[in-house]
Amino acid sequence: MRNVPTILHLDMDAFFASAEQASKPSLRGKAVVVGGLGPRGVVATCSYEARVFGVHSAMPMAQARRLAPNAAYLVPRFGFYRSISDQVMALLRALSPLVEPLSLDEAFVDLEAGQAAWDEASARLAGSRLRADIRAVTGLTGSVGLAASKMLAKIASEQAKPDGLVAIEPGTERAMLGPMSVRTLPGVGPATGDHLRRIGISTVDELAEAGEAELVRLLGKAHGHALYAMALAHDERPVVAARETKSVSVEDTYDVDIHDRVRVGTEVQRLADRCVRRLRGAGLSGRTIVLKVRRYDFSTLTRSETLRGPTDDPGVVREAAARLLESVDTTGGVRLLGVGVSGLADYTQEDLFAQAAGELAALEPVEEAERDSVEEQEASAERRWTSGHDVRHADFGHGWVQGSGLGRVTVRFETPESEQPGRVRTFRTDDPALERADPLPLVNLAPRRPDGPDEEPVDQTSSVPASLPKSWSGNGGGGATSSP
Repeated sequence: MRNVPTILHLDMDAFFASAEQASKPSLRGKAVVVGGLGPRGVVATCSYEARVFGVHSAMPMAQARRLAPNAAYLVPRFGFYRSISDQVMALLRALSPLVEPLSLDEAFVDLEAGQAAWDEASARLAGSRLRADIRAVTGLTGSVGLAASKMLAKIASEQAKPDGLVAIEPGTERAMLGPMSVRTLPGVGPATGDHLRRIGISTVDELAEAGEAELVRLLGKAHGHALYAMALAHDERPVVAARETKSVSVEDTYDVDIHDRVRVGTEVQRLADRCVRRLRGAGLSGRTIVLKVRRYDFSTLTRSETLRGPTDDPGVVREAAARLLESVDTTGGVRLLGVGVSGLADYTQEDLFAQAAGELAALEPVEEAERDSVEEQEASAERRWTSGHDVRHADFGHGWVQGSGLGRVTVRFETPESEQPGRVRTFRTDDPALERADPLPLVNLAPRRPDGPDEEPVDQTSSVPASLPKSWSGNGGGGATSSP
């Protein structure tokens, strides 16, 4: 572990919900919940205003609605979030070549590798500039943790939330960690935390006092060694710029255990299709199909099948997942299902179509009536109006869907630059003047033209990327901090 706090951890504050609030003036300062809106939907994230009511990520959406019935409930716009994430990651890569993204809204940065920081003062300056530039580019806030290791930097960013910066001074780590809950440490989830609590270990200090041998006996060799090292604030993991994707998977947890075998099979098929969409979106294919089943008693079973070569064909993945399900007893009920693909490659072996049981039927010509039915379904799907998504009306301009049903769709017309909440209108779902639209940027970064001779012209020769503020130097030095 280093002796200077030059590992930076960035965590965007309530990212999805904050992006929605910035995009929709009428939701600013109000409770916003983003996630699946179906009966078994799960909260992806929620605004700090919603957290006051007890809502949190990974909570069943039905429970969230009971806790905060007046909150705004929106379907995620992942393409929109990814575009903002790309802007943030560009800022991080201007700081250092060693950036390790963990998700759309979270990353580690090695400041020393980019010569952006060499001591605590320069690290704090780099962190402060980063926060200001994120606000200038995206209109959103992020919390920054600075420490001598990845584990401590992540803990520091949690302490900094929301919209803050915390640096852990080397030499103070043990005193800081000691009174914290064992759940603070990476890898200590609810099950491990409960297990430790039952034997009298609740804090990091108590974990360290138990000793390495006892933790190995209680938790196994790998987990015991790792937790003891973390309790002593030891973490030698480097920031790794290229994180190779080892697998692609999706899973769903159900509010009520599924007992019907047919329903279980249908859910597995649906998950297989979702997994393939994610696989194709990443431009990948894979050889090994994995099925995950968590049963009513919380026992988790994993089954896998390796194909002759990589595939991204949904029929192949569905068929393999169905075969794997045949070997699993689901009589007592199922609370979680997952489908994944590993053994990834960036190409597809076309002859794997032969592995799908329904290959011949899939290749037969579609009857005219069936073709019409497919076209009608696609047209119907295109006319669905999803809560929170963007639309444009020929007369009223840009807006977003507040809700739809019974042949009607309600739209609020406003943009990120609106100073007041926009007006609301209701239309028929087949109104030809209403169409889907792309999200608008949260911040207008277009150069402003000089209005008169007294104004200095915009510098078009700067080497700073167009998506970054001009105050950013790329190495942590020089330039004034940009204003939020």
